[in-house]
Amino acid sequence: MPRYFLEVSYKGTAYSGFQVQNNANTIQSEVEKAFQILQKQKVSMTGSSRTDAGVHALQNFFHFDYEELINPHFLYKMNAILPADIVVKKLIPVKNEQHSRFDALSREYKYSIYQYKNPFLEDRAFYFPYKLNIEAIQQAAELIKTYTDFTSFSKRRTQVKTFNCEIIKSEWSWEDECLVYYASANRFLRGMVRALVATMLKIGRGKMTIEEFKGIIEQKNSARASFAVPARGLFLLSVNYPPDYFGESKKN
Repeated sequence: MPRYFLEVSYKGTAYSGFQVQNNANTIQSEVEKAFQILQKQKVSMTGSSRTDAGVHALQNFFHFDYEELINPHFLYKMNAILPADIVVKKLIPVKNEQHSRFDALSREYKYSIYQYKNPFLEDRAFYFPYKLNIEAIQQAAELIKTYTDFTSFSKRRTQVKTFNCEIIKSEWSWEDECLVYYASANRFLRGMVRALVATMLKIGRGKMTIEEFKGIIEQKNSARASFAVPARGLFLLSVNYPPDYFGESKKN
């Protein structure tokens, strides 16, 4: 049966996360519903990267199998059906064995903080009007790249076989009016980026030392980390696949 990748982008404010849940409005449920309205058939889609309630994405993917003809104006009509805060960007025919989640090499996130009141940033960044030691949080970000076990920064009661992640990028930078944390890894645990940000902010305010931060990582105890930053500041920026993964079949 033919397989397709579907690239999506969304503002997560109004949704209970990415993946289908019982009695909850999610990105997947909206996309699958729009597909059924357009194609008159139901499909079950597999997501590349789950995002929590309120988290946004500039790029995420589904894959699905479908043997009937795809509407020739698929993207236009899907976007006409979907809510204004979800857009489908590309439909890409792929090989039957290609998998949006398992074949991804890395994911990149950013978390944005603004320190001066700005109503135009309120729903996509975290207002944090406190003095920060930028050098200290940058030092903490660099330290993160030297570890692989992030048990301390995972939400509890999560079903994973390992808490190991290969960190590719971990750094703070200024972007327009925001202080932004960028993180890229082969995988992320539930709540991991927000926990790293919240804990580093404690360092930035002088409420935790770098040595204490190292201790939290090494003790592998999530009770020691902070998770106290809101979802609205977090964006999934990209899901990255091997070079030429989509080949010549890629469609705009």
